[in-house]
Formats: sequence, C-alpha cells, structure tokens
Amino acid sequence: MKLSHIEHIGIAVKNLEESIRFYEDVLGLECYAIEEVKDQKVKTAFFMLGQTKIELLESTDPEGPIGKFIEKKGQGVHHLAFAVEGIEKSLEKMQEKGVQLIDKTPRKGAEGLDIAFLHPKSTNGVLMEFCENKNKS
Repeated sequence: MKLSHIEHIGIAVKNLEESIRFYEDVLGLECYAIEEVKDQKVKTAFFMLGQTKIELLESTDPEGPIGKFIEKKGQGVHHLAFAVEGIEKSLEKMQEKGVQLIDKTPRKGAEGLDIAFLHPKSTNGVLMEFCENKNKS
C-alpha cells in the first residue's frame, strides 16, 4: 500500500455559501469547484492549498452522513483523506490488519475519484478516506 499525500481535509459546514465567502474573503483562497454528490447527500466546494485540497461539505438532507454529523458534533473537521495508489489492494491490506471498513469496495466520490472510508473506531477516532484518481495521466 502506498499513500502519496493528504488528498484533502473534509470540513462539515451548515451553509456552503457563507463558508465559501470565509475561505475566499478572509483566508484568500479561491473556490475552484462546487459539486453535488447525490448518493452521499452532500454538496461540496473545493479549495487548493499547496498540494492539499480543502473540501467543504454541506448536507443536502438532514438524514445524510453530513447532516447527522453536524447534528451530533456541530460544524468542523469531518475526515482526513489520503491519496493512494491501488485503492482495492489498500482496502484489502487494511482489512488484513484488522481495520474496520465502512466501504469494502470503492465508490465514486466528488471530482470523479474512487473513494472508500475507514471506520473511526479502528483509526483512533478519525474518519479516514482513501482516494484514487484513476483518470490521471
């Protein structure tokens, strides 16, 4: 298994537009993409900072994962995403090491990435995501 870098940091927000204004007007970052991922019941906004992205996540349904997270914990850091090469093999390695998987097989996420989540019960309380861009040249 090879982790190459932190792909993004996911931050749960109540209001995407207000949060985008903060990141642009206060921090001076530029939102380069807004996307809805319907099957995850979330709308995302992305900012680039060096090689790492910041992904803001607004729930489109209070019963979706982000809606439930905000209800329970409030706004804030939701997950840490790592770029991996060979996501399927990486998930197999994690399972072999006793890590509980939320996703046993990858699914499509924002920006067309293949994604899979590791359960925070197995990762010292941090929700972790593996991402692979199989479309990069």
